Amino acid sequence: MALIDNGVYVHGRRVETPKNLDETYRSLDAHGGIAWIGLYRPSPEEVHSVAREFDLHPLAVEDALSGHQRSKVERYGDTLFAVLRPARYRDKEESIEFGELHLFIGPDFVVTIRHAESPNLAAVRRRMEANPDLLAMGPEAVLYAILDEVVDEYEPIVAGLENDIDEIEDQLFGDSDDDALSRRIYQLSREVIGFQRAVHPLSGMLEWLRRGSDKYRIDEELQRSLRDVLDHVIRVNERIDSFRAILDNALTVHSALVSRRQSETALKQNDEVKKISSWAAIIFAPTLVGTVYGMNFDAIPELHWKFGYPMAIAAMLAFAVGLYGIFKYRRWL
Repeated sequence: MALIDNGVYVHGRRVETPKNLDETYRSLDAHGGIAWIGLYRPSPEEVHSVAREFDLHPLAVEDALSGHQRSKVERYGDTLFAVLRPARYRDKEESIEFGELHLFIGPDFVVTIRHAESPNLAAVRRRMEANPDLLAMGPEAVLYAILDEVVDEYEPIVAGLENDIDEIEDQLFGDSDDDALSRRIYQLSREVIGFQRAVHPLSGMLEWLRRGSDKYRIDEELQRSLRDVLDHVIRVNERIDSFRAILDNALTVHSALVSRRQSETALKQNDEVKKISSWAAIIFAPTLVGTVYGMNFDAIPELHWKFGYPMAIAAMLAFAVGLYGIFKYRRWL
């Protein structure tokens, strides 16, 4: 059943807990007050039932049914339609799981359509029911409480991302697999960008709500509460911006370090090639002389000269010492 929790409230106190949507409509007609309907992955029939009862705009209903919407808030007559992107941090996978929450806020109703485990709307309801004066301010107070919960649930994500970035900074100048580190920086950058897309629109949404507070006679205390949520969102956005800058710098530094290590490796390899080539040349010269005089031909110069053997040895040594000196001078050895 998609109906998770359902209540009719009068003066901030629950007077009925209907078992289905039809009972909710009848109870609201009988008692007045506001109906707070919580749906979790509802069927199209259930969404259309709510839409018919509260005269929801077809475009908003279509968005709620299709899902995969960006964070936004729109007004259709007396009804507000808001899309929020709650999220939670998964420690094991070191990733962010994004959800989607649709809200219809009318003069006498609040309908929440949740497509993921987050946010914890049961905690929001308990908080509101424990504070009847706040709940008595109407559906806008429920909207504030949900916004506050969504933003509060961003804090563990910020802490998780900060911890991941600290680990990357430690690995950056340590011994780590370059490919694995590059992949981790890239994946974390994607997570931060996705998180930014979820959080960034909230600033404009809250400013828009604040500007309409006087027109729709929103309680002054509730306006202060919305400003507090806005301040919180601004702080989260600032942290996200700093995360993106750090990751961009980390990727740049990592690329520079990888390039330097590759250059150092190439230089070392080049030095080794020079040494090997030098010693090969030094060994080759005496070998050439020895090979020539090792041939069994009578016509070889100085073959029968009594100083021929010492001369050949001297030539070998001279070639070897001469080449060694040349290579040493050129710093090949």
